Formats: sequence, structure tokens, C-alpha cells
Amino acid sequence: MNQTAHADDIVYPSAVPFLLIHLAAFAAIWTGVTTTALVMGAVLYALRMFGVTAGYHRYFSHRAYTTSRAFQFVLALLAQSTAQKSVLWWAAKHRHHHRYADTPDDVHSPRHTGFLYSHVGWIFARKHDAADLSVVPDLTRYPELRWLHRYEHVPAIGLALICLAIGGWSGLVVGFVWSTVLVYHATFCINSLAHVRGSTRYVTGDDSRNNIALALLTMGEGWHNNHHAFQSSARQGFRWWEVDMTFYILTMLSWVGIVSALKKPPVGVLRNEQRLGAKVIARTSEQLADRFCAERIAGRLRASWPEAELAALRATLVAQAEASGALWHRFHPHLPSRDALLAEARTLFAGTPSLDEIVDRAHAMVMAAVGRQLEQTA
Repeated sequence: MNQTAHADDIVYPSAVPFLLIHLAAFAAIWTGVTTTALVMGAVLYALRMFGVTAGYHRYFSHRAYTTSRAFQFVLALLAQSTAQKSVLWWAAKHRHHHRYADTPDDVHSPRHTGFLYSHVGWIFARKHDAADLSVVPDLTRYPELRWLHRYEHVPAIGLALICLAIGGWSGLVVGFVWSTVLVYHATFCINSLAHVRGSTRYVTGDDSRNNIALALLTMGEGWHNNHHAFQSSARQGFRWWEVDMTFYILTMLSWVGIVSALKKPPVGVLRNEQRLGAKVIARTSEQLADRFCAERIAGRLRASWPEAELAALRATLVAQAEASGALWHRFHPHLPSRDALLAEARTLFAGTPSLDEIVDRAHAMVMAAVGRQLEQTA
């Protein structure tokens, strides 16, 4: 998708408050930085990051655990005190992201829209100003959540006033504004950086990565490849050494009955033994096939073989969407073999029991694409 088109779609007036709160952080030059304000900022960063991770993300978006209606409202208030719009908007956009992760329809994909747009620009795009609430019927049935959706800034404004009352102007600027800006960009890094930098343990059909630095910064959200492998898990640090503060806090809350039914990944997922779903196999196969340029392969074939020979190849490729072993050997080295795709797949993807299925499908896709290219010049 054209990145310029995305840039032209930015609703600039709605970005003004976002820019102003960043500029307000510099007001500390005049207000000073008190110890009370610094403590407030640190506490509010941790508390509100938990609101994002345990509230916006694991509870409202993925229903990774259950809780009472009262604590659900507390989570919503805490989450919206970060000024990241309502829990209904957030959950709707996030569920859309998982449905179309790193495809052209994703709301924030560095692969298709660039790093800066996926980090923050998409929030101000006209088409994202409203959310499709039909995808969150489990949330819209609560009138208190609908009220918070209508008055989404009330929790943040209320918290700002509390900070002002407790810590004065320094409490407002350092305690509230600084922590708000930090929570903003820590959260946004999961949409951008966690799809660009890090390691992959699972084949997920997207660009999600595990990033330990982001995991520490966001109380466990940086184990993003783990999360995309099993989205409904309340635990995102699948290994003992993968620090996940959000899960630890949720576990402690479960001991006193505030939350319950914390979902965890099954053993098959933890051991990377699960077979992939059809959608993930399809996306991963497309990624692998895209590594082999059909137009370039067809060009080499046209330059090296007479039309009479190519006619037979073209008919076979288009009709069967595959090249038999004999056919491949005849036109070698111009047609990529299945072994070539398998070798490329092993360098691109983590191990998976579905690797052969991915390679077979990608090989058929490449052969069909080459056939179509040859047809265009027949």
C-alpha cells in the first residue's frame, strides 16, 4: 500500500493534543523536578502500563482471563487514564490487527506502511478515527464501558487533576505528563519495533518478534512472537526466563480471587509441536514464494529456451501449478526446485511441523506465477 496515501490521510487537528502533551513535558524547565513528582511518575508509569497490558490488551482485546464486572471497570479506568482512547476502540482495532497482521489490511504494519506510520501515524488517520464496534459485542453490552467510550478522556483528565493536587505543577508535568509520554511510546513500540527487531520462535504468518528489551519496558508485552503464536494466553513469557511482570501480577491477583481462569498456552505450543492453521500456512507460503521473482525466472527462461519448448512448460505450469521432477531437471537451473525453497524456508522461518506443507504450497505458487508470466508474452 502506498505510504504517501497513508500520510495524506492523517487528520492533523486530532494530532494537536498529542503534540502538545509532548511539548508540555518541557515545562519541567519552569516547574522544576521534585522527588514527589518523580516518584509519582514512576508509580504511574508502572500502574498505567499494567492498565495497558492487563487491561487494554490481555483482558479487553483477548479475554485471556476472567474477572468481576467491578474490577473490569477499574481496568477500563486505569487503561483509559493513559489517554489511548477507549477500551472499545482499542480492543476493536487490536482484534482487527490480529486478523490481518502484517497484510495490507493491517492497521499498523511496518512492512506495508513504514515504521513511523505503524508507530504512531495510524492513530491519526481519518479511517481509524472510529472503530467497528461490531467486533467487540462482548464489551459493548456493558453500559459503563459505552459511557467511557463516549467520554474517553475523562479518566486521563481526572488523573491529571489528582497529580496537580498532590504534587503541584511539577506533579502534573513530571508525574502525569512524563509518564503519559513514556507509556505512549512503550506501547507503540510493540506495534512498530516488535515487528522489526527481535527473534522468532514460532511461525505465525506475520513479522512478530520476541524482544527482551521491549518485554522489560512493557511488563511482558515484548514477547510478541509468543503472543502471536497463542493470542489468548494471559502469559506471554512462555519460558521461565522470559520476564512477564503482567502475568506475575495477574497470578497474585488470582490468589485473592480478583481475577481467575488465566489462560496459558498448551504444551504443544510451548514445545513448538502444533500444526499451523490454514491461514498461517497460506500467509507464510506467500512470504516464501515472494522470495522467488516469477518475472525474473520467466525472463531467464525466455532468453534461454525456444518458444516450442516453453509452450509445453507453460501449459504444464498453468494447468497443474507445479513442476514435476522431470520437468524441473529439463529446465534446470532456471526453475527453482522444491529443495531450493526448503533451504530458503529454513533460513527465514522458525522450525514448525508444517514446514513441508508451507514449502509445497509455496513451490506450487512460484511455478504457477512463472506460468502466468510466460503466458503474458506468449
